[in-house]
Amino acid sequence: MPPAPLVDVVVPARDHAASLGPLLRDLPHRAIRSVVVVDRASTDRTAEIARDAGALVLREPNGGYGAACQRAQAHFGALPRVPDVLVFVPGDRPAAASAVLALVAPIAERGVELVLGAETGRRRVAERLITTMIDTVYRHRWSGVGPVRALKFPALVALGMRDRGDGWDVEMLVRAVKLGLSCDEVVLADAHRESKALGRALLHILRHATMR
Repeated sequence: MPPAPLVDVVVPARDHAASLGPLLRDLPHRAIRSVVVVDRASTDRTAEIARDAGALVLREPNGGYGAACQRAQAHFGALPRVPDVLVFVPGDRPAAASAVLALVAPIAERGVELVLGAETGRRRVAERLITTMIDTVYRHRWSGVGPVRALKFPALVALGMRDRGDGWDVEMLVRAVKLGLSCDEVVLADAHRESKALGRALLHILRHATMR
């Protein structure tokens, strides 16, 4: 049996003081190396709660979601040993903490490169439109575009992510199918939904469709 992958968790957070504590508490700490909370210019006790829970706190003053994820990627890329797997769990998704091991399992057991946390419940019209367009253009059907996901660190580097705002999640899924990464999905037991920026999502879909 291959050795367990080295796993780190990234928690982008902005004014998530109410949900961050339970999220950090419920993470499978024995199975992960570290937790990095990227504070997106919060005005509440987000950073303080993260530090009290033992997480490393990075700051992203611009506040963009994609910028926070890129800040974390740069941090891990500069370490003497980079992670095998990065797991992204936003600070307002405490229920997803218990799904981290399930997200990592397809990567550890079958070598999958990207695993999406599939959120249950009724999808918003914008999300249905985004997934339908990705399917139409790239012939890959994602069940949603939720932000909870795990991926191999070399795959993240290869994706060359650029979006510094709310289009990060969709850009990752589009680039993944464009590059032919092996992908899977794991159903999350409970989910909190929020709409994504439709305009930026469509921009990524159409822009990458025209790239060679």
